[in-house]
Amino acid sequence: MRTENSATTATGIAVDASAGTAPRPDPTPVTPVTPLTAKATRGGTVLAALGVTAFSLTFPATAWGLEGFGPWSLVTVRSVLAALIAGSCLLALRVAIPERRHWAGLAVVGAGVVLGFPLLTTLALETATTAHSAVVVGLLPLTTALLSALRTGARPSRSFWTAACAGAAAVIAFTVQQSGGTLTTADLYLFGALLVCAAGYTEGGRLARVMPGWQVIAWALVMCLPLAAPGALVALSHEPVHLTGHAVAGLLWVAAGSQFVGLVVWYRGMAVIGIPKASQLQLAQPLLTLVWSVFLLGEHLSPAAPLTAAAVLVCIAVTQRSRG
Repeated sequence: MRTENSATTATGIAVDASAGTAPRPDPTPVTPVTPLTAKATRGGTVLAALGVTAFSLTFPATAWGLEGFGPWSLVTVRSVLAALIAGSCLLALRVAIPERRHWAGLAVVGAGVVLGFPLLTTLALETATTAHSAVVVGLLPLTTALLSALRTGARPSRSFWTAACAGAAAVIAFTVQQSGGTLTTADLYLFGALLVCAAGYTEGGRLARVMPGWQVIAWALVMCLPLAAPGALVALSHEPVHLTGHAVAGLLWVAAGSQFVGLVVWYRGMAVIGIPKASQLQLAQPLLTLVWSVFLLGEHLSPAAPLTAAAVLVCIAVTQRSRG
């Protein structure tokens, strides 16, 4: 008997009426729910970390994409391309349409992760640097954990929250220092992106417990296609396009890497190790983004980078050992 079916399958009761004896339970054994093994936990952590690595390239790739596309064109075209990839996978594997009760959750994932976060961060990157925009990623793990606690009833330990807040504070201080300590109008976009993405991550992590993680993002992408496709046509007709190597590479990465493959492994990792712990791995994402920015965009890191990296790694270690 499958573990996930044991809670909903009715247990038969055999009754010997002629003997008048008490009912005896069906001897069919019920598979107990066992805790995660160390191997499964490591595997989930690796998957979530791969997702974070993919996401860390999103801002530099978006900056490349903006060299040849307008912000609305970049966001809508990337969504269309990602939806075509996802839809092809669903068709090839003959995946059944999700149950109606999951549609609302998939809509939240689509609104937050597929459309909201990419659009708001792309608009922000028109005027803000990748270093400054990384502040939203520094706040994202803590916001995701908070929304997860409200949505799923999770109650992480006090040491977990202490380490999470310390790590978020370190990342915020570092990214604000990188941007010169000033806030720009792009912060409105960034804070909005923070909220919608955290909601999408939380709902996606919840759905990934009852359906394969790659199907969560795949169906969310397909659901957004009726909006993304006409939006792409309108945007391309109003915004100039200059195809360059950087622009095409950036578009392909945010479509295939950030929008699909990265989210596939990310949601699977969250399903294995839990939303709060997986979200704390994103504390390393702003630093990874800055590293990529050095190599891809020619930006320079301050001497505070190694110290912040060490502090973040300590916080990640504490959250991963804390009881979530």
